[in-house]
Amino acid sequence: MSLDSIKVYHRCGGCGKKQAFINSGKFRVNANGNRVDVWLIYRCKNCKHSWNLAIYERMRPSKIKKDDYELFMENDYELALKYGNDIDFLKRNNAEFS
Repeated sequence: MSLDSIKVYHRCGGCGKKQAFINSGKFRVNANGNRVDVWLIYRCKNCKHSWNLAIYERMRPSKIKKDDYELFMENDYELALKYGNDIDFLKRNNAEFS
């Protein structure tokens, strides 16, 4: 499934060149001790290589809105679409976009 997000380009580790990446609609949530990382996963349109765009890094879970945290865990379509269309979020992750 791909979402109707802003077109994003990034150097692909699989293809070895700049490629279009597609919002997968999936989040990765990783706990490390008392800290949490949350990423939105993008996939290379050509080879499906993944690229994780950071939403939160080394954040205390208590600092993340409980409702948002649950939506990250459920891979909520609307939340993935919201981040995929957030220019500031894309800029923070050094994405090229059009």
